[in-house]
Amino acid sequence: MRSSRSKPDPLEPGPKGFAHRGLHYGSGFPENSLIASAAALELGAGIECDLRLTADDQILVFHDADAWRMCGSPLRIGQSTHEELKKLKVGEGPLPTLESLLALVKGDAPLLLEVKVDSDIWRWVPALRRALAGYAGPFGVMSFDARLARLLKTNMPDVRRGLVVRDDLSPLQRSLAIWLADPDFLAVDRTSLGKSWIARERERMPVYSWTIRSPEQRAQAQVHADALIWEADGRP
Repeated sequence: MRSSRSKPDPLEPGPKGFAHRGLHYGSGFPENSLIASAAALELGAGIECDLRLTADDQILVFHDADAWRMCGSPLRIGQSTHEELKKLKVGEGPLPTLESLLALVKGDAPLLLEVKVDSDIWRWVPALRRALAGYAGPFGVMSFDARLARLLKTNMPDVRRGLVVRDDLSPLQRSLAIWLADPDFLAVDRTSLGKSWIARERERMPVYSWTIRSPEQRAQAQVHADALIWEADGRP
């Protein structure tokens, strides 16, 4: 881990890192569920999770564009209302809203909230502003879509914003995305670790790495990243 950070990272999760989609395992602790988030809290880890916007601008903690893999339903999150989606279950519980996650965490752990943009970029800022109003705990909002971070900079400048970076971007694509996003932190594909551009960016901002799934990956990431986003055998 970097020891010469110019200023403290307000999202620093400590040695337990960030649990990817919560501490999920088996059918009893599904990814992005409240029970997986509760398990991460009990472990003392930060929580990384995914956000989707419903047709009526409610924010759900959910990864996929549709509910088939997790719920056996063909409903698409972005084309369905929250009322329509309420009948679905993730494990034994409902699809959690961002508000329900915040009520559970109550500032006890840092949150990495990954926005999944799906032809709804302009609706995200008002929805996030409503959902996050009054929440005092540490959190960052990040996305693969650099436009989201730019919109946050302009419209919600007090929110810590991040850019999620794939390893398959060309140097030009990556540079343009970072320039547009002007992020406070990066979340990078673990296969990027060890490359010179990672070291350069770490001089400017914290760099987190996803998704760490084994002790070997953890050993490498602990050298080249400031915090780890992990699951399964990548657990600290």
